[in-house]
Amino acid sequence: MRRRFLLVAILIMGLTHSELFAQQPKQDPNVEARITEIISQMSLQEKVGQMAQYTLDVFGKGENVYTSYEPFELDTAMLEQGFKTYRIGSVLNTANNRALTPQVWQRIITTLQEYALKYTNIPLLYGIDSNRGTTYTDGGTFFPVEIGMAATFNTDLVEEGARVSAYETRASNIPWTFCPTMDLGRDPRWSRMWESFGEDTYLNTVLGLATVRGFQGPDPANIGRDHIAACPKHYLGYGVPHSGKDRTPAFISESDLREKFFEPFRVSIVDGGALSIMVNSGIINGVSTHADHRLLTEWLKEDLNFDGVIVTDWQDIRNLQTRDHLSEDYRGAIKMAINAGIDMVMEPYNFDFCELLVGLVNDGEVSMERIDDAVRRVLRMKFRLGLFETPSWDFNEYSEFNSAEHIAAAKLSADESITLLKNDSQLLPLSRETKILVTGPNANSMRPLNGGWAYSWQGEKVDEFTEEFDTFYEAIAREFGDANVTFAPGVSYNMDGEYYEELEPDFDAAVAAAKDVDVIVACVGENSYCETPGNLDELRLSSNQIDLVKLLSKTGKPIILVLNEGRPRIIREIEPLTVAILQTYLPGNYGGSALADILSGDVNPSGRLPYTYPKFEHSLTTYDQKPAENIHGEMAGVYNYGATASVQYDFGYGLSYTSFEYSNLQIDRKDFRSGDVIKVSVDVTNTGDRIGKESVLLFTSDLVASLTPDVRRLRAFDKVELKPGETKTVTLEVAADDLAFVDNKGKWILESGEFKVQVGNLIDFINCEETLRWETPNR
Repeated sequence: MRRRFLLVAILIMGLTHSELFAQQPKQDPNVEARITEIISQMSLQEKVGQMAQYTLDVFGKGENVYTSYEPFELDTAMLEQGFKTYRIGSVLNTANNRALTPQVWQRIITTLQEYALKYTNIPLLYGIDSNRGTTYTDGGTFFPVEIGMAATFNTDLVEEGARVSAYETRASNIPWTFCPTMDLGRDPRWSRMWESFGEDTYLNTVLGLATVRGFQGPDPANIGRDHIAACPKHYLGYGVPHSGKDRTPAFISESDLREKFFEPFRVSIVDGGALSIMVNSGIINGVSTHADHRLLTEWLKEDLNFDGVIVTDWQDIRNLQTRDHLSEDYRGAIKMAINAGIDMVMEPYNFDFCELLVGLVNDGEVSMERIDDAVRRVLRMKFRLGLFETPSWDFNEYSEFNSAEHIAAAKLSADESITLLKNDSQLLPLSRETKILVTGPNANSMRPLNGGWAYSWQGEKVDEFTEEFDTFYEAIAREFGDANVTFAPGVSYNMDGEYYEELEPDFDAAVAAAKDVDVIVACVGENSYCETPGNLDELRLSSNQIDLVKLLSKTGKPIILVLNEGRPRIIREIEPLTVAILQTYLPGNYGGSALADILSGDVNPSGRLPYTYPKFEHSLTTYDQKPAENIHGEMAGVYNYGATASVQYDFGYGLSYTSFEYSNLQIDRKDFRSGDVIKVSVDVTNTGDRIGKESVLLFTSDLVASLTPDVRRLRAFDKVELKPGETKTVTLEVAADDLAFVDNKGKWILESGEFKVQVGNLIDFINCEETLRWETPNR
């Protein structure tokens, strides 16, 4: 299997960014005329049906709408109710929270389309979460999750991963994904940290744009047979709940809301042509996002001229009533959300939504104009996906499903994501004669390698589908030889319990197994989880895992700590006891092979942290903090008002088995104005004895501003591969307008003054010659 990885990976290295840059799609007058004609012939019930989305289990044979019998079969009575009575326009999700084969998907969706066309003459829109590949399709190619893809700092690889995911999702007869996740992962307590591209706005913007382009292809107005519609989520500010708990309120300043949180979504629409947007399940500054007319209608539809679909998250209109207490009944919650700008409602179980919305229109509480606008957006998306011409298709037409090229891209992504955080005494890489103890709860299960959104929502079914893949232990044994590798877990997860539950540890067996080995590879972290079930009360790594490493350290054998976690768990107590540390994130089905290749030196690690790794639970911060959080202040009499944040590892940190030197920093213009593009070049030399890849990051610092500026901001990056002794000149571009910030009135402003530019250890300065304030909300 490894030989296939390497041979095809050479081809993947040649990927270049798409030259056909997608942008906000233009409306086709012929299509718009057809939509107008269709709407003119629709009854109110038919219109409302197009705005309704239900989960697949509703239409399966079973005891209730929440589960279905196995094997899955469609229920004719429920199909008649859904399509004949309520004329619904969309279905989502899998059945029984379980992945299906492409052939089963084809059978199910083809039948659903037959019912939709029979009773509505409009094709069905099917949606799914393709978070890291075609999540709910058995046999699909699984990549690292978004946080791992972010760690590659490889834009082309991220776009290729999305392209593969789109192809294999489309092969499953599904044309729409509820991805990418574009929430900023700025709070490590958050259970969906791993679904994000990390804490930085620019990194999220660039990689989110690459993902949208990979999903949708070069022309979002005409999505081809190999692509799908993207749905950036969760608009807006979902990733920074004040409590750290999923779906709880966030408090975000007006300037940060637009400058940091809105920007990735804006670019995904304006430059990427995203066809849909999913709404934040939570509350921002006291306002439930699903009822926020300002954010939904004004910021998206009016300011950006967004003509796509705004879809709710799971059952979130009902949450306006039951959770947020904004309405006495469901009817009032529907009125609130639809008038705020919601176009499609992920109900997902009860047909009363349709009846209630029809009543609201008949009573004049929701206008027909608002209904027609929502239906037009839904129909427009179906036309752009080509569903009116081809509502379903044959899986056999997709010969590249899980092909060698797709597998190579996933393996390369895992290779480039794994981040070397520590390597004292150059312990790594290991010789192939090294005798190794592999231990820890993450060592011998595919479940934690994949995490949530893998074959099932919480990832608890992963091991049923992944027998052909190697766990960490299996891959290490394959790489170094069975005779050289011993396995004793010491700590094991309770696979039938909550994600954080562990069985009674067997420390003695692990310590005894360390007696005759040269090194210990301790695989620790988290079991799989997703969304609210993944909430935690303590960020520290579990006590059993901490104790395991402490006891193993007393053997005197060097410890290589392998972190396999969706969010950075605190390791302060055991970090000094280790000689090397590797962060694998959630690397997917090829993560075991990637780790083994890195341990042996077949692959040189090149990942960088896409977040700040905390050292203390009460000292959580991000790299783009304010100066008051970063520097020691002056003594004021007997009082010291300085503040500093101590972290385990900085954003962008990552080591290699080789070394790189930066020199000859050049900036093409030291003085600039709005509209300019500043070109920065630097020479990067591989000064070591191994081929390696280096992510070149460019940061700027606004030295003086009318609002206290961030300490520094990432403005550009690129990744290069260098042979020993080789030098390459890397040129990075920064748009002058990207150095603007949003003031406390919510307006963009570029102020005159000096900026520091830093690439590696090199620093220079540039000067803005003018102050410019934008009067429109967006630059």
